[in-house]
Amino acid sequence: MGDGKQVGSAGDSGSSGNAEFQAFVTGRWPRLMRTAFLLTGEQHSAEDLVQSTLEQVYVHWRKVSSADEPEAYVRRVMINAHARRYRRKLREFLAPRSDDGSDPRYEIADTGDRIAQADDRHALLRALAELPPRQREAVVLRYWEDLTETQAAEAMGCSVGAVKSNAAKGIAKLRAIPGLADMVTHGGRK
Repeated sequence: MGDGKQVGSAGDSGSSGNAEFQAFVTGRWPRLMRTAFLLTGEQHSAEDLVQSTLEQVYVHWRKVSSADEPEAYVRRVMINAHARRYRRKLREFLAPRSDDGSDPRYEIADTGDRIAQADDRHALLRALAELPPRQREAVVLRYWEDLTETQAAEAMGCSVGAVKSNAAKGIAKLRAIPGLADMVTHGGRK
């Protein structure tokens, strides 16, 4: 290539950088997919979000891998990509409808999920999809990803106070949904 750029710029250390990146992706893929799904509310969009995030990260892998917490760095890239991608169409995107106008499309449940939990999971995902994006991000990062307020604030690019406020508002909205509140209060089944 005559332009002076090297092919395979992940860390510019050749196969060792590629192997390190591949090991990172292999080890973090399920968690990244779960976070992306919870942010997007739709399986294919989550896959696209993770893929585009990993493309960005690969190009700058040397910088990413030398960060104190590479996974936190990647999560931040993913949240920023999600925010940019869907800023204009938040409501339509957060509650996507199938072609026939019925329920939102959801991820395929983990094989470890019991059938009795499927309805509860579906209801929770539907309710989560109705939250405004910043509240949804705060709830996902704090309660699904189990990040501290400080870690969530770093990932969202905001203050700890904004995380607390958005998470509290999001949880309050989730608790205000009658069917969802009953499931949580009564342990799921009536």
